[in-house]
Amino acid sequence: MKRTRIIAGFAAVAVAAVGLAGCSSSGSASSDTIKIAYQKFGAFQQLDAQLKVVKKQYEKDHPGKKVELVPIQAQENDYATKLALMNKAPATAPDVIYEDTFLIKADAEAGYLLPLDEYTAKWDEWDQFFDNAKQAGEGEDGKTYGIPMGTDTRALWYNKDIFEEAGLDVPWKPKTWDDVLAAAKTIKEQQPDVIPFNIYSGKAQGEASTMQGFEMLLYGADGPGNTLYQDKKWVTGSEQFEDSLQFIEDVYQGDLGPTPQQALDTNIGTTITQSWLPEGKLAIDLDGSWQSGTWLETGTAPWPEWNDVMGQAPMPTQNGQEPGYNSMSGGWTLAVGAKSKDPKGAFDFITTFLDKDGSLKYDSENSQIAVRKDVASDPEYTGANPTFEFFSGLVENTNFRPATSDYSQVSNAIQVAMESVMTGQQSPKEAADAYDEAVTQVVGEENTVSAG
Repeated sequence: MKRTRIIAGFAAVAVAAVGLAGCSSSGSASSDTIKIAYQKFGAFQQLDAQLKVVKKQYEKDHPGKKVELVPIQAQENDYATKLALMNKAPATAPDVIYEDTFLIKADAEAGYLLPLDEYTAKWDEWDQFFDNAKQAGEGEDGKTYGIPMGTDTRALWYNKDIFEEAGLDVPWKPKTWDDVLAAAKTIKEQQPDVIPFNIYSGKAQGEASTMQGFEMLLYGADGPGNTLYQDKKWVTGSEQFEDSLQFIEDVYQGDLGPTPQQALDTNIGTTITQSWLPEGKLAIDLDGSWQSGTWLETGTAPWPEWNDVMGQAPMPTQNGQEPGYNSMSGGWTLAVGAKSKDPKGAFDFITTFLDKDGSLKYDSENSQIAVRKDVASDPEYTGANPTFEFFSGLVENTNFRPATSDYSQVSNAIQVAMESVMTGQQSPKEAADAYDEAVTQVVGEENTVSAG
């Protein structure tokens, strides 16, 4: 498994749509209007709030220019689908796109994104971005298509009060997957009204299931098949893939997690962040570094006691093998649509948002790991959140999704396998075999390799 020391995220997202509630489908009236397409969903409201501030600043600094905000109220997979629809027609294609790094290569290849190198070459702040953060916004051709906003890591959030009442050690330091399951079983026995453990799973959660759920297991599994992609081929026949599905079965068929009905609710992420964790209804949540952004004073659901109640622990590797834990990292960018009538104006909007002050505000309020050197070293940033040091420390041994054009189809096959196991429709082995068959059909047998 390839492990990388970096501060950036990997590649993803230019997609969204027409006809969505809260979305304008009128298109920019002229080149004097910059249209911004972005995700606004559930507890994730910080981007919307900052875009409204930047809109006012941009229009003040550029007399005669107007900014049209196009919030897309959709979970990540649906956001990508709707954005792709918008990008197909000049009348609806955005000028600026909130783009997941893992989709940049595919979207650049599809002709949705504009290369930005001629603009970054003249931007005197571009050298403030870490080099590997810049790489996250590159296409297969090596050109820059997205300007990074921040990156993230993932780990275990746990309720210290629930742990102490259940007789579990605080701070919690699980060393293996079995340690995690053992803690969940103890909580189930001692506090039956509490949901012991959440790991996102199934099609309803989209990429959250794949990345925050399955890949947090697979890339920490013990053995040669602990990766999805190796030597430019997709791995099949992996025992570690099956082991990861076994963990999902242990959680959901062992009544250690939410019910399958709860887990397949598209709003479960918001429910967890705004209700289950603050109200002490969930003991352990495998989730992202951004979680506490919702609970800050500037968040959508302030929770003053969150830092006293919630602890963090790295997700251990399967059997405690080196490096001892696994994390996954991603990240989002702002990109310019290839059909923009005013690409220079669109890029100017991006630099207004992602100058030092804008990046500092966004990274602090959205609990992002900074990708600008001047922000990462700023005392205002480092002192903004007590978890920044912990989550930044996971970058050393983090992993990234394969940034390929067919990743999204592979990710969907993973979600199908997870859902079939969590609902008891298939055993882990049956689901793993079905995944292998699905991936082979998608990418072709010549693009697969047997694990080990």
